[in-house]
Order: sequence, then structure tokens, then C-alpha cells
Amino acid sequence: MKKGIHPSYKPVVFKDFSCDFAVLTRSTIKTTETIAWEDGKTYPLVRLEISSGSHPFFTGKQKLLDSAGRVEKFNKKYAKTAK
Repeated sequence: MKKGIHPSYKPVVFKDFSCDFAVLTRSTIKTTETIAWEDGKTYPLVRLEISSGSHPFFTGKQKLLDSAGRVEKFNKKYAKTAK
């Protein structure tokens, strides 16, 4: 690899503050915030709005839609009128 053209690949903590879910992984993202991790070391911090800890699909709190009712509503609205 050429020197000086690649971004630094370092450990970073991604944290979703809405559900207190955090994961330590490696990334090239740049951030100014830091956080103390469970191992006692300080890592750069990236704040997340949504993660697998708070997303309805992953938490099982997903709302199911009534698709049969939607089809009936569509047919009623756009049905051809008899002349």
C-alpha cells in the first residue's frame, strides 16, 4: 500500500443513546468526542439516532399493517363505475 493516502483504521465506539446500546468496532470515521469503554481505554465516539438495539425490526416491536383492508380501500376508491 502507498503511504499517506489511506485513512487511519482505528477502534471506534458507535453508541445509540436512545436505548443505551453501544458497539466497539473498527472504522475510518473521524469524530471529536470520546468515551471510556468497558476495558478502561478511551475510544472515539459516534452518536447514532437508531441502531439494531432500538430499530423496531430488530426489537420485535414492529407494527404489522392490515394489507387486506388496504387492498379493499384501493378497489373501492378506484373501481370502475357501471354505466
